[in-house]
Amino acid sequence: MKQFRTLLVLAIFALGFTQVGQAQKVAHINTEQLIASLPETKALNVELTKLTKTYSDDIKAADDALKAKLERYSTEQASQTDEMNQKRMVEVQAEQQRIQQMQAAAREELQKKEVDKLNPILEKAMQAITEVAKEKGIVYVFDSAPGKGLIIYDKGEDLLKDVQAKLGMTE
Repeated sequence: MKQFRTLLVLAIFALGFTQVGQAQKVAHINTEQLIASLPETKALNVELTKLTKTYSDDIKAADDALKAKLERYSTEQASQTDEMNQKRMVEVQAEQQRIQQMQAAAREELQKKEVDKLNPILEKAMQAITEVAKEKGIVYVFDSAPGKGLIIYDKGEDLLKDVQAKLGMTE
């Protein structure tokens, strides 16, 4: 029985030492910070800002024209026939609907453009993270961006600078 206990203790120690020898390297990176720091993302943001302003200016011009038409129709209402006032009301409602459609189309176009242009940026970043992790022998990389992943202990190696260097960025 004593030999069995000794053998069991030796097995536990041997198992423990092999586990220590196989410890996994863990690191973390803030992907939001990485993506935001990429030149492609900065260029995309500039492009989206310009496009947003263009859409906003177009919608504002249409809205201003409608307001001017409403003011004119309002002042002329008493001198017009009921039939003409009804026709004008339908015209104004159609114009309001057209402006709402412009707004919806602008939002949709902006979202589509952002997704279409952001996907290759995300793929590039994920590929760089994977390559750096492989080069450093890291098995797990946690995303330390707020709300992205669970970080129980964040004293692991931060790959941000290495990935930026891999992407040719110097700051």
